[in-house]
Amino acid sequence: MAQIPARPDSSGKLIQQRRGAHYEAQARRWLERKGLRFIAANVHVRGGEIDLIMTQGATTVFIEVRYRASARFGGAAASVTQTKQQKLLRTAAVWLARQNGSFDTVDCRFDVLAFTGSEVEWIVNAFTLGQ
Repeated sequence: MAQIPARPDSSGKLIQQRRGAHYEAQARRWLERKGLRFIAANVHVRGGEIDLIMTQGATTVFIEVRYRASARFGGAAASVTQTKQQKLLRTAAVWLARQNGSFDTVDCRFDVLAFTGSEVEWIVNAFTLGQ
């Protein structure tokens, strides 16, 4: 009888997903204490995901949550690359269109909430359309 190949161990990915969910929940609570209001989490469109969408006053805030255990390789904020920024911009544009809006009609910004070890860094307006 032929053996069925074992499926590769996916426990590492599961741990990473749980860690991501933990820090996204922590980020949401942290930002709500700063006065932001929650709209959505883990918004997926083809080719991208936005971790949190919140509002601050009349501004829609798209938030990328990052975690790194240490700053050894640049810290969490440094991991939001130009490629990641472009994916976030495209995803936000699709989400806005689904809400009957666009970058021209909705006041919005892109923030990063970076957890590096036990440090929290909130980068308001971390990048813009023109970058």
